[in-house]
Amino acid sequence: MAILNKNKPTRALPAGKTRPWTHVHLTVFLLIIVFCLSMMIGATLYLFIVLDVPTINSLAAYQPNNTSYIYDDQGRTIARAYRQNRTVIPLSAMPELLPQAFVAAEDARFYEHSGVDAWSISRALIHNLKSGARGQGGSTITQQVARALLLTPEKTYTRKIKEAILAYRIDNALSKKEIIHIYLNQIYLGSGAYGVAAAAEVYFDKHVRDLNLAEISLLAGLPQAPSRYSPFRHFKLAKKRQAYVLNRMAAEGYITPTAARKAFQQTLLWGTPTEYPKENNYFIQHVKKYVEHKYGSQQLLTGGIRVYTTLDQQLQKAATMAIRRGAANWVIRQEQDSKNKLPQAALVAIEVKNGLIRAMVGGTNFSKSQFNRATQSRRQPGSAFKPIIYAAALENGMTPATMIIDEPLHLQGAKAEEFWEPQNFSEKFYGPTSLRNGLVYSRNVVTIKILQQIGVTKAIDLAKRLGITAPLSSNLSLALGSSGISPLELTRAYTAFANNGILTTSSFIKKITDSNGNILEEHRPEARRVMAADTAYQVTRLLEGVIDEGTGKSVRSIGIPAAGKTGTTDQNMDAWFIGYTPQIAAGVWVGHDQKIPLGDTETGGKAAAPIWLDFMNQAKALYPSGEFEIPAGIVILPINNETGQPGSKYDKEVSWEAFKKNQLPWPAQAIPEDTREFINP
Repeated sequence: MAILNKNKPTRALPAGKTRPWTHVHLTVFLLIIVFCLSMMIGATLYLFIVLDVPTINSLAAYQPNNTSYIYDDQGRTIARAYRQNRTVIPLSAMPELLPQAFVAAEDARFYEHSGVDAWSISRALIHNLKSGARGQGGSTITQQVARALLLTPEKTYTRKIKEAILAYRIDNALSKKEIIHIYLNQIYLGSGAYGVAAAAEVYFDKHVRDLNLAEISLLAGLPQAPSRYSPFRHFKLAKKRQAYVLNRMAAEGYITPTAARKAFQQTLLWGTPTEYPKENNYFIQHVKKYVEHKYGSQQLLTGGIRVYTTLDQQLQKAATMAIRRGAANWVIRQEQDSKNKLPQAALVAIEVKNGLIRAMVGGTNFSKSQFNRATQSRRQPGSAFKPIIYAAALENGMTPATMIIDEPLHLQGAKAEEFWEPQNFSEKFYGPTSLRNGLVYSRNVVTIKILQQIGVTKAIDLAKRLGITAPLSSNLSLALGSSGISPLELTRAYTAFANNGILTTSSFIKKITDSNGNILEEHRPEARRVMAADTAYQVTRLLEGVIDEGTGKSVRSIGIPAAGKTGTTDQNMDAWFIGYTPQIAAGVWVGHDQKIPLGDTETGGKAAAPIWLDFMNQAKALYPSGEFEIPAGIVILPINNETGQPGSKYDKEVSWEAFKKNQLPWPAQAIPEDTREFINP
């Protein structure tokens, strides 16, 4: 048997020849080339993806879009502002079962993996290959955080790779508590709710800390498909998903099977959609504009700030209803269907001592017109401006007993060929008239003569001291309220009369804080003296006379010490009443935006004063009025308004007026003996 020679020598190739390649050599070579190309392509793709992966630095200071809240003076929410309805809260403010429910439903191995769960991804990949679609993603909670905060929601394998890379980095950079905190505040849970705090309010009208297991498990079923599992739209599917969550919680040992069954059987009580009182809309709109102007719309809509306002909702409702009733009564007085011509009205109420704006209505219907006539409109105040003229006169040596002749005037007009012949509202002239009666009965000619005597400059100076910033006419027409002023400005000016010459800065806001509770600003009332206390009280005394017997007597039924003044402009286009008690001042304006007449008889006393009375009758329950404080240096004496001479305390035809003790208009011997006791009690 021949034995093969295993060491048979290889035949030598002739000189200059090479051995030909076999198919084995070629295969090996091609495999090497393919491997190298694959490595190069893979490395290139990896670098391309990695270089395009965003950094996770922003997660260290997690600050998502956060809902801003606006509160009334009692700390009750009256409005929210947001791009995404979200309220960020710490884990400590959540029930312990809440994060457990989400972990059980979304990522059972959350506390074990490093941001990416290979087993879940493999399972999802197999499912997707079998189904031919990308129905499952296998995303961990950490991956969902990466996608929600740092990536786009598109479903591509490239994004999934980026998501996995980011999840791994996040898991190494943050603790599990930090990750689940971000997740529970960031996740979208349907019905416009982002995060569990907002969802608790939207679905159950509860703070998240008050959620029970049934409610928690329903919320935990929403992240996978918020619309599909919405209990408002698809209740059966939502319950099916709730059962899945409860079973997963029981399987993971977070709850017992018994607790799961009880929770599933528990009746769910849905919260009603939050609707804040509509009567607050003008006030809220003004506050939002202020915040946007000072801090920017981004801060208001995403910063989670807290705005604590001065709004008293009871007074705001009273103001709204008073305006509505006033407009309705106007229609009745017109004796026709005037619905299409319904006038507008505005009301603002300010606390006298601290300047806090407690109520503000800018129109009869916010849904039809958002223009705020209390703050944005400048209308002629007519005779409602006269107290400022009279205050300037009292500052400059006049007294309530100063006599002025009410007679026809022929004044130079704006142009050389024009003349002005002012009339009283009654179109009558009354001859010798006391300064007191000039204001009480709103005599136009008397007021013009007073302004002539003291000078326009002094009246304008006082108006500016009283906080009026609107441009004022530098001519005698100022006496009749010819310059446009907002109800807010004029009402604020009257608070100085009520506060014995001290004007306090007014504010709609008590304080504003950021989302962490740090104070951004806080209203600290700044009080400054703008006129002498005795002068301010003299004006108040005169304005009490307006209500007692003058143009404002339609409100004297108020039954508590009050002072105020009516205002009516040419052709009855504007009707005003500004009045106050020792504690609160309120101003009312009524008129058409188009500046058309309200009606032949629609004066300030008829159109505006009843609205003021309606409001103040409700406000006086909250502000029980005392007497106006009489400052030192004031004496109350009777005068005869027909002659301007001192009267007797026994004379019924006198009015008791306030005089400065060191500026009496008569010598002591001219004062009846029975009255002198009031000078030196």
